[in-house]
Amino acid sequence: MDFDLSDDQKMLVKTVSDFGKKESTVERFRKLRDDAEGIGWDRATWKKMGELGWLSIPFPEEAGGLGGSFVDAALILEQLGKTLVPEPYLASVVLGGHALWLGGSAEQHEQLLQPMMEGDTTLALAYAEPGIRFDPRCCATTAKREGDGWRLEGEKAFVQNGHAADHLVIAAMSDEGMQLFVVDGADVKRRTTKHIDGHRGAHVDLAGVVVPESRRLVARPATEVLERVLDFGAAATVAEGLGVAFSMLWMTVEYLKTREQFDVKIGTFQALQHRAVEMFVEVELLKSINVESMIRASEEGPERPAAISAAKLQLAQGGQLVSRQAIQLHGGVGVTDEHDVGLYFKRMHALVTLCGDEAAHVARYAES
Repeated sequence: MDFDLSDDQKMLVKTVSDFGKKESTVERFRKLRDDAEGIGWDRATWKKMGELGWLSIPFPEEAGGLGGSFVDAALILEQLGKTLVPEPYLASVVLGGHALWLGGSAEQHEQLLQPMMEGDTTLALAYAEPGIRFDPRCCATTAKREGDGWRLEGEKAFVQNGHAADHLVIAAMSDEGMQLFVVDGADVKRRTTKHIDGHRGAHVDLAGVVVPESRRLVARPATEVLERVLDFGAAATVAEGLGVAFSMLWMTVEYLKTREQFDVKIGTFQALQHRAVEMFVEVELLKSINVESMIRASEEGPERPAAISAAKLQLAQGGQLVSRQAIQLHGGVGVTDEHDVGLYFKRMHALVTLCGDEAAHVARYAES
């Protein structure tokens, strides 16, 4: 198997990398995070991403996309992670977008998915609930038929981009089993939440929300869609986490080269060199397993869950080792909010938890 990137993929990586370095630095993320009146990201930048084709690249042409693959989306996420680009690519394209693509009809793709791909709207997937950990089959939200539509009752927790999404894909349990509905953001009660990494989400109250039948996703069984989408999401966290880990390694090595103690560069100390090498090894391991994860994510076979869970485990163990070492090697400045390394540290911990934490994926791997 050829693991080399195609010329188009190399150009895509360079374009996204240049965008992060020139137009979306860590300082930009910090300003958006600290803007109490904002949503934590910029709609104009999101629109630009749509014009560049980044939002439509993983979707097939028949759904209005560019006919790329999830590998292309993972390459984008890796570069976005390097400068902590805050736009909701993972929440909107990978989670909400793939749920609509897999579960929606051609008409729903045209009405709801294509505006997101063009950068005019954003999406969110609302499946998690209070007290339920990483098992989409556990769903207390109910859906009951009412006339020509459905009445939803329940609440969803920690919805990524739920505070700003134009449309939310809601998982609910009916007498016929699990169902997925697309609800307008304006039709639900949302309480914005701030997450550890500076990103924002929402707790969503669905009491009394009525959804027309045309907003139910029935192209595939809802449980199958959720399982596939959460695998895409888990693989996406690994790809973005690789970008985060790479930046933390680079920042730490540069710090060791310049920081002096007792008139000596601390990078000359052999003990610190060994720790930097440990970080490098973990980043390379994460890079290798990310390749399999992003390829397997689109497959239907039994190898997919095991490969993705193994990658999440490496992110949880290796990624967090890199983040902890980076903080320690930076010393006291590393724990201040003013230094960028702390922002990467927090994003890494958030990615480790999204779409299943270490314990959840170890248990799933054991079952596969």
